[in-house]
Amino acid sequence: MSYIESLRVFVRVMELGSITSGGRDLRLTPAVASKRLKELENHLGVRLFNRTTRSMTPTEVGSVFYDEAKAVLLAIDHAEARVASFSDAPRGAIRITAPLGVGRRIVAPLVPEFSDLYPETEIRMRLSDRKVDIMADGLDIAFFIGEPGDSTMKLRKFADCDRVLCASPEYLSNFGVPNTPDDLLHMPHNCLLLRYPRSPEYFWTLNTDMGPRKLEVHGKYDADDGDVLTDWALAGKGIVNKPRFDVREYLEDGRLVEVLPKTPPLPTIFGCLYPHKKLQDPKVRLFVEYIAQHSKRFFVPG
Repeated sequence: MSYIESLRVFVRVMELGSITSGGRDLRLTPAVASKRLKELENHLGVRLFNRTTRSMTPTEVGSVFYDEAKAVLLAIDHAEARVASFSDAPRGAIRITAPLGVGRRIVAPLVPEFSDLYPETEIRMRLSDRKVDIMADGLDIAFFIGEPGDSTMKLRKFADCDRVLCASPEYLSNFGVPNTPDDLLHMPHNCLLLRYPRSPEYFWTLNTDMGPRKLEVHGKYDADDGDVLTDWALAGKGIVNKPRFDVREYLEDGRLVEVLPKTPPLPTIFGCLYPHKKLQDPKVRLFVEYIAQHSKRFFVPG
């Protein structure tokens, strides 16, 4: 298996750009990852990377070998998945990603339950509110809230997801309660925005009697972490647009108050994306089905 492991290290180093990143993704130290690469180069009798103290770039032969090595690993994964379909005990790593709020409050709580049922599986979870590249990052499943925006992947919808505008009682006492969507566009109201490069949320879309209305809202604070926005809203710094499940406890205990309930944000969906071939893998299929079945309790209307 050491040769296959060396191939996996090589492919992930190519995709992530460094030995440290590639090794970390495979749970290897930089020293072990570097050793695997050297073993592979010695076996092949060629240099796969040009290394300097500041960077490493693939050689011409390294770029050619990457395509072939990736095809070999995909074939091995496919073969193992086919064999695993004859077993009652799925095994191996499932690599997943999710937005921070979804990962922390929906997916992560279900992971131990799944692992108890299938103890030979491993869950490798990466949380980020930024858009990820499923193929480039070597992921099996990407959970999302909103619009998936990737027609090349297989989509599985789990639930409709209501969104809500809310603010703290302190904020509403200081700056007033908005009565119409237009009020959000004018001072003194401060909208808390989820922003990062290529972020889809530079505007809020509200559901009005006249149909969906896009509002180019503005605010003094933005962040690429949705939980930071919730913290700012709790601190009385502005109005936030959140999935209802994400702020349900704060709405119930009064720390946040829903605003503009008659013109709420358009609902979105909770679902996942995965490469078509991944559903052939029993452990991936079982995990998707498990999340589909057990995540519904988080989306009770309220």
